[in-house]
Amino acid sequence: MKQDGTQEGEIKRGLKDRHISMIAMGGCIGTGLFMTSGGAIHDAGALGALLAYAIIGAMVFFLMTSLGEMATYLPVSGSFSTYATRFVDPSLGFALGWNYWFNWVITVAADVTIAAQVIQYWTPMAGMPAWVWSCIFLIIIFALNSLSVRVYGESEYWFALIKVVTVIIFIIVGLLTILGIMGGEFVGFDIFTQGEGPILGGNLGGSLLSILGVFLVAGFSFQGTELIGITAGESENPERAVPKAIKQVFWRILLFYILAIFIIGMLIPYNSSALMGGGDSIATSPFTLVFKNAGLAFAASFMNAVILTSVLSAGNSGMYASTRMLYSMSKDKLAFPSFGKTNKYGVPYLSLIATGVIVVIIFLVEKLSGDAYEYIVAASGMTGFIAWVGIAVSHFRFRRAFNRQHHNKKELKYKAKWFPFGPIFAGLLCIIVILGQDVDFIKTGDFDLNRFIITYMGIPVFLVFFIYHKLRYKTKMIPLEEVDLRQDISMDEVKHH
Repeated sequence: MKQDGTQEGEIKRGLKDRHISMIAMGGCIGTGLFMTSGGAIHDAGALGALLAYAIIGAMVFFLMTSLGEMATYLPVSGSFSTYATRFVDPSLGFALGWNYWFNWVITVAADVTIAAQVIQYWTPMAGMPAWVWSCIFLIIIFALNSLSVRVYGESEYWFALIKVVTVIIFIIVGLLTILGIMGGEFVGFDIFTQGEGPILGGNLGGSLLSILGVFLVAGFSFQGTELIGITAGESENPERAVPKAIKQVFWRILLFYILAIFIIGMLIPYNSSALMGGGDSIATSPFTLVFKNAGLAFAASFMNAVILTSVLSAGNSGMYASTRMLYSMSKDKLAFPSFGKTNKYGVPYLSLIATGVIVVIIFLVEKLSGDAYEYIVAASGMTGFIAWVGIAVSHFRFRRAFNRQHHNKKELKYKAKWFPFGPIFAGLLCIIVILGQDVDFIKTGDFDLNRFIITYMGIPVFLVFFIYHKLRYKTKMIPLEEVDLRQDISMDEVKHH
């Protein structure tokens, strides 16, 4: 027993309510909003992009309420693999956990590479080589995660605060520009309605496919929101902090995404050549363009600093999420037990070291073989959406087992909205997005085998993990009557129940 009352080998509940809230507020604000939102408007028009982000935003909200209900009932670190293992099938938990870990490991490797590219905006090629910057950022991320979880929470709090403040400033500047207060005249809906061509596209099918294409962009932008569930296991008071954070998801989506995209659509024509390259350069970020149009000369440097913060935040969260998922799987007997060991700060240090080593290996593969790296990235491409389907299925099964075993809903500290519509809607929409990944083939009918493999590679990788565990351990879907809903036991006890 440690001095704080936790057992040896356990993580510590060191995240305060403000940490959880700000991680929720800033969790999905990143390059998806700052950079690729412009490309979404170009592809589907302002109204089409708005509809796509609103629909995906609603899906994410329902997913988070599902996750919130389970996370307050059973707050564990690395939550969804545990929920799938307990409420559905251990093989599903195994496949979800390892795929999610793999996805975040690749994300960290990509983020340290992107961070080096971003910083070279100020220090061009004459400065330090990009790989040196990448190593520096990786060391910083590793260091932040090797200390107590409170250090991680504090760093994410300030990273997220910078992003939140930036979006608020952008919205204020954008609204003042629309009203003609910051230079120019009052902007009507002329620019916004120029996008009618792309959304209605001459035919209904074309407009729906354009919106489907934006679903992918919007979905990737929102990924990371599920970190709320992982942090629940280290929250000081998950029953209070998690519902509070979940409620903020709705307002965050409404304010940060919907309003920001509305402002971009009002001020920048959908067919602007700058929006076409929205993901390629800081200068063509729609945020930079709007700030520049408002007369703010330092816009590019300011947005570059914010994007650097976003990338480091994503890498920091990725290292945290992958480490905790490996720790959780070790506790659920889905990974080596040694990965469950923690140091005096409550950090699963062997999981952290193993994750860090794999990040370095993937980073080296990227530098030495671009083709191999492309396939590695493709293998994790749909992991976020697959994890979301896992959350929806786990919650649906959890609530059905809860009712089948005659539990009282008053036992739930937080109740998901609109059950069973929420998980069914979210799960089905995720499946549609997964199957519709190759929009170019659906639109044109031109089949490209290499593109098809890279696009859908994440599905067979997930199935390999699932089938391997299923064949080795002969697991079956847990009958609703046998789903273990006890809150105060370890997974080891569940295995022998």
